Amino acid sequence: MALKNQKNSESIKRKRTAKGTDGGGKFNPKKKLKPSSNDQQNKPFKKNKFDSAKPKFDKQAAADNVPKTKRELRIQAKGLAEARKKKRKPYYTLEQELASLWEKMRRRNIAKEDRSKLVSEALRKMKGKTPEIAGSHVSCRVLQTCAKYCTPDERNTVYEELQPHFLTLACNTYAVHLITKLLDNASKEQLASFISSLRGHVASLLRHMVGSVVVENAYQLGNASQKQSILMELFSTELQLFKDLASVNERRLVDIISKLKLQKTAVVRHMSAVIQPILEKGIVDHSIFHKVLVEYFTVADKTSTAEVIQHLSSALLVRMIHTKDGSKVGILCIKHGSAQERKKIIKGMKGHVHKIALDRFGSMVLTCILSVVDDTQLIKKIIIRELQPVLKELIFDKNARRPLLQLLHPNCSRYLSPDDLSLLDSSIPSLLIKGDSAPETETTTSEVEGDDLDMSDAEENAKSVAGGKKDPTLRRKELLVDSGLAENLIDACSESAEELLRSNHGKEVLFEVASGGADNILNPHLDEKLESLHEAIASRVSIPKSEGQEEEHLLENFHSSRTIRKLILKCPSFATTLWKQAFKGNSKTWAQGHSAKVISAYLETSDPKVLKLAKKELQPLLDQGLLKVPDQSQPKKEG
Repeated sequence: MALKNQKNSESIKRKRTAKGTDGGGKFNPKKKLKPSSNDQQNKPFKKNKFDSAKPKFDKQAAADNVPKTKRELRIQAKGLAEARKKKRKPYYTLEQELASLWEKMRRRNIAKEDRSKLVSEALRKMKGKTPEIAGSHVSCRVLQTCAKYCTPDERNTVYEELQPHFLTLACNTYAVHLITKLLDNASKEQLASFISSLRGHVASLLRHMVGSVVVENAYQLGNASQKQSILMELFSTELQLFKDLASVNERRLVDIISKLKLQKTAVVRHMSAVIQPILEKGIVDHSIFHKVLVEYFTVADKTSTAEVIQHLSSALLVRMIHTKDGSKVGILCIKHGSAQERKKIIKGMKGHVHKIALDRFGSMVLTCILSVVDDTQLIKKIIIRELQPVLKELIFDKNARRPLLQLLHPNCSRYLSPDDLSLLDSSIPSLLIKGDSAPETETTTSEVEGDDLDMSDAEENAKSVAGGKKDPTLRRKELLVDSGLAENLIDACSESAEELLRSNHGKEVLFEVASGGADNILNPHLDEKLESLHEAIASRVSIPKSEGQEEEHLLENFHSSRTIRKLILKCPSFATTLWKQAFKGNSKTWAQGHSAKVISAYLETSDPKVLKLAKKELQPLLDQGLLKVPDQSQPKKEG
């Protein structure tokens, strides 16, 4: 009953409240009365509370609302960018001043005195701030120009200011060029101090894409002992920690291990830890790394060596063969790699064969490929195909002619130096020791006698890999004759016969082609082509000598006369053709000077038909003393 009365009282209160709202009850001053419709019409429009703070007319706002041109927008954006750069870069104003000076000092038509003043002014502005701004792409270029044109004292000042920060700057994309520039102009003492500061950091810098450039530059500039001190750190942990151990006189890693009684397994483990990250990152362009790999192959076991060869068997190897040690690494990979690995190496050369052939050491890698690899179809498809269009250039080049001469006359000491022959004859000792089964390769290895030989004895006694399983003569025939290379080579020699005869390097290619190559590999298949070449040479030699001729006649030129003489002695068909076109009836004209040696070759030849052909006309000249022949070569008189 009480709950019911309470509900009724609450409903009565609500009713009273509602009545007060409608007009009854007490007056509430806070409550605003709703204006009538007439009042709303007469009342002006009320402004937004946010607009009440603005002035009635703002000139700046009106100016901002005016549409701007594109040029004004660009200027405004440039001003905002400049403000942000000033806030972000503490030396932004200084860099702008240096850039304006740099534009003046780097001109070619500026006087030396004016440039010196600009350089001194720039160095004065940078003094004390050089390490902080050396990493900027603007100020770094200014510093490089200053280091190039400044005085030695100013350069020494910059060097001393940057010396404590060399290792940090060496890994900077822009500052690395400044460091190399300073090293190029550094004194012997400064270079020695820099190389000593690298101690303990060589391996880490070689793993860095930018820092490796500084190490390579220091390695190239250093003398033999400085180069060795840089290398020793990469050989062993003991050599890295203890400087006294690294001062041995031995250069080869095998001798260092033997003298210092180092554990070979620990050395191989340390070198593997250094080499593997570098290979994975692909930083293989530097000669110091090539030297490390060559030394690594002399001590590493068969498994470790095979892993490195497998990693290098790609286009990565093409970036290494421009140095002597890199070329040796390439040759070792080709000789000891499997058939699949050789295929990857050759495919990686696609598009670069011409450039490789012109390189001093790269041409030796091509020579090795033509001598070892049995997959002649792949060689014809990639290497021979790229060589054929540029044969005229290759036969005149000192380096590019080597692969061609290797096919024409393999391993000839006249065309390959002792260093080149030893490079082709190099091998990996761990893959040649008796008892070790060779990896899956196409090469056949010769065993080294003795089971208990150490690494140094194995290296001395190891014989070179003989080559692939295919017969060398058959390989040469497929690459030279069947591929069409020999035919194109003969055509190139016919078109440039006179130039080749006068050339110091081209004459040797012409001689081998005209004589048919070693073992007469060209004669059975290309006799007609060779006859046309002989006629082309003879037609140029038979041109009569004139008084107003600027160039020496081919028979009087030093290079051409000796080449023609050798062809007469070795190639009877050429000797016959030349006699009929050039010397028959005119031998007395050429019985003096260099040409006399050419004429006398007809009396020294071992071919009886050629001797009989020329003896009748040359014997009177010999009797009159106009023509001289060595005593051991004089023909016996009949009767």
